[in-house]
Amino acid sequence: MGLSGVQVEKDYLDLDLITKECNLFDESDVNSVIKKIQALDEVYEADNLIKIYNHFLSISKNPDILMCVIQCGDRIRDKASLSALLDLFLMKNIDTDKEALINVRVMCAKAIANLKDTSAVTPLLYCLNNKDENYKIRLACADALGKIGDRYAVAPLIAVVKDENERSVYLRESAASALGMLGDLRAVDPLVSILETQKGIWNKFTFLKERVIEALGKLRYDNDDRVFNALKNSLLDESPQIRINAIEAIMDSDNPRAVETIKTCLVEDSDEEVKKNALIALYNLVGREILDEVANGSDYSDSLKMEAVSMISEYEEDSDEVNEDA
Repeated sequence: MGLSGVQVEKDYLDLDLITKECNLFDESDVNSVIKKIQALDEVYEADNLIKIYNHFLSISKNPDILMCVIQCGDRIRDKASLSALLDLFLMKNIDTDKEALINVRVMCAKAIANLKDTSAVTPLLYCLNNKDENYKIRLACADALGKIGDRYAVAPLIAVVKDENERSVYLRESAASALGMLGDLRAVDPLVSILETQKGIWNKFTFLKERVIEALGKLRYDNDDRVFNALKNSLLDESPQIRINAIEAIMDSDNPRAVETIKTCLVEDSDEEVKKNALIALYNLVGREILDEVANGSDYSDSLKMEAVSMISEYEEDSDEVNEDA
């Protein structure tokens, strides 16, 4: 769909004319405005599109239009967008009701994260640490900081994870996930401490423990016994999902006790789904032999034996395909 008055790209970019062509301020038919914005890529090259999108971000007040513009710019992912995105995210020179732009600002944070520009870390931390800020914005900040990958964010994220007075446990979960993405070993001790202090508690912190275990699984901690023991103790947690997460983290730990520990879970756990995940983990660690052992052993449930037989069948099919391709 082309624009009626602008059919070819011009050397001079008339932003006011393009704004008028898109009927940017026509609140009577927002869908039509969005279609015209989406059609701009039929006329303009990426560098000019970014200039247009940045202009629209600075002048539009409509949440739906702003969401569209952010999505369009995110497909290009040009760092020239960063300033306009940050201004909107921080609500600079905007007198619109903050509540009306929450989802817009969340999408801004996601687009900012995709630019991977470390200069965005400070403003993201500012919003993350502002306890008066909407929790959705703070969640988006934590996620963005993890994706950007700047180690400067590690200490503030640790502070959020450790903050037992933080009103939003969801924010602590997001901060734990971000620490896993950052991969900094400074996060190991505070993450393990959470598992130790929340041991055996089945409550609102269950999901926090899940995120902590996932984060520890991503950190390379060189067979630290304290970490391994915390993960091992998590295999006794009341939550099956926590036990599953712990199995995966132990599998990735390169600890010499990993196979023995997961095998105990395979035999003794009361939940069949947990046992199936233990079987998959052991298969990844030791190969086909564990499948044969379970399929032919007497210590395993019928459903687990069936799972082993099914995996053996897939294993043999994959082997046959490899042999045919050779």
